Amino acid sequence: MTTSTRRRDAVANRQALLDAAAELLRQDPQASLDAIATAAGLTRRSVYGHFSSRDALLAELLERGAARISSALEGIRHDNPATQIAVLASAIWRAIADIKLLVQMIVHSPLEALVGEAISPVREALFEAVERGCADGTFRQDQDPAITSLLIERTALGMLDVAVEHGLDDAAAQRMLATSALGIAGLDWHQARDTVATLPEALA
Repeated sequence: MTTSTRRRDAVANRQALLDAAAELLRQDPQASLDAIATAAGLTRRSVYGHFSSRDALLAELLERGAARISSALEGIRHDNPATQIAVLASAIWRAIADIKLLVQMIVHSPLEALVGEAISPVREALFEAVERGCADGTFRQDQDPAITSLLIERTALGMLDVAVEHGLDDAAAQRMLATSALGIAGLDWHQARDTVATLPEALA
């Protein structure tokens, strides 16, 4: 076997492990390395040739999810900051919908710090929208925009637990996330509901 062939095989095996892990962990966040290796058609020993631990495998899956979130945010820009936040919330949920169990598990694990790194593009986009809304009077004026952004972020992570626990479908979860974010920003629930209702494309 040539060196180039071995490299191709190694790349293919690593990808097979990541794909198998993503699929199994969607259904069972506690899936073992043995189960992941078996699903990938590989041995447990081969897993350690690519990942030093289960946490290392989870960290790479989270990085892939972060890339999807960043891609989902590309081009999202609206003159109305409330609309901007509603569309951001919807896009973020769609990006994590099929890995929400995995994200939920990581949020409550020693890997929690990785979530902060993964959502940094979200954090920046959210703060820009909140700051703009505070400046033009759309959002609340009684606290620093950075605090409002942080409250929205922390609440959104908490809502992930609620959405999973109650088995909310994706459309309902998107609406809950978007309207709650707008409520924290300073809109009353009627305004938040009406803003989200005018954005059917955001909830498609």
